[in-house]
Amino acid sequence: MPTLPYFTEEHDELRRTVRRFVQKEVTPYVNEWEEKGEYPREILKRMGDLGFLGLRYPMEVGGQGGDYFSSIILFEELARCGAGGFPLSIAVQTDMATPPILEFGTKEQIEQFFTPAIRGEKLACLGITEPNHGSDVASIETRAVRDGDEWVIRGNKTFITNGPRADFITLVARTSNVSGYKGISLFLVELDRPGVSVSRKLDKVGNRSSDTAEIIFDDVRVPADHLLGQEGKGFYHIMWELQGERMIGSALGLGLAQYVYELAVQYAKERKQFNRPIGQFQVISHLLAEMATEIEACRQMTYANAYRFAKGKISSKEIAMTKLAISKMAHWVADRALQIFGGYGYMEEYPIARIWRDTRLYRIGGGTDEIMKEIIADRMGLKG
Repeated sequence: MPTLPYFTEEHDELRRTVRRFVQKEVTPYVNEWEEKGEYPREILKRMGDLGFLGLRYPMEVGGQGGDYFSSIILFEELARCGAGGFPLSIAVQTDMATPPILEFGTKEQIEQFFTPAIRGEKLACLGITEPNHGSDVASIETRAVRDGDEWVIRGNKTFITNGPRADFITLVARTSNVSGYKGISLFLVELDRPGVSVSRKLDKVGNRSSDTAEIIFDDVRVPADHLLGQEGKGFYHIMWELQGERMIGSALGLGLAQYVYELAVQYAKERKQFNRPIGQFQVISHLLAEMATEIEACRQMTYANAYRFAKGKISSKEIAMTKLAISKMAHWVADRALQIFGGYGYMEEYPIARIWRDTRLYRIGGGTDEIMKEIIADRMGLKG
């Protein structure tokens, strides 16, 4: 990988450290986790003890005090385990469910929820999508009603990564009869409270080591101080969260694309047909050259926009462009890698088939391709 101006020697050492961790403590077990449909909680605590879950967060809240590129490196390297599921679950923990707590939460909420999460002591999940509402966040139906010193929550959430085993959820709920985005708020809800139930653990095509649930909230009571941020400002809070989610998802897609490309290159050098390595055939060599070019273009886009994101100098348009480009590129690269592997690529004994399945989610989760295009078109002034 070429040297880039965004990285220091400390970043390079972090990359080597995380890569060793993945090779030793993740990759040998990822097949087992995929078959089981979940990863062990012990690995979460292990990552917390190593400081991986709080790399970019301030030391005063339990983090390591690093910069945003520390997180980019972490997820590029986690993706090299050859599966999308486990890294996705960790991303929910570090860059989806918890950033709103640090950004909008009280000191007490940070101490109760955020710090234990980045230490690996509590497992977090994010509750946005509902059975009838996904991309249209402003139309969610889960309702929270104030009752004295408590809020009473009723509704359903689905596609909740970490949901079957999470300790708490950062929940999006409606707190007003006002339609649209103005009546939405965020809550921190412990999932062992009466009225919370996991109706089912979802059976997915891929990303199997990230256990995913449908969760029911049946008159769940939470203290008034579990409201996160300002009442009625939840839509703005969660739109802020989604920008970081899309950036870190881009790092995951980039890492997995780079990994599967390297597997394809190695296979093309070793696999022989008609008495020579298949990589010597122009059709294969040109395909690999095109894959490398697409990855590098997306790498430069990701790093440039990660730099601007960390400085607060990037709009939702550029983030949507990054997410759209990398989501499509990652699956495109995985699909071409599978073609290069041929029949072997379709077999479960190789990681290619799993990566092919797992990268397909990038074009749905965190905002579909279509929503990204809508955001881009709107910011271009094309939506009226």
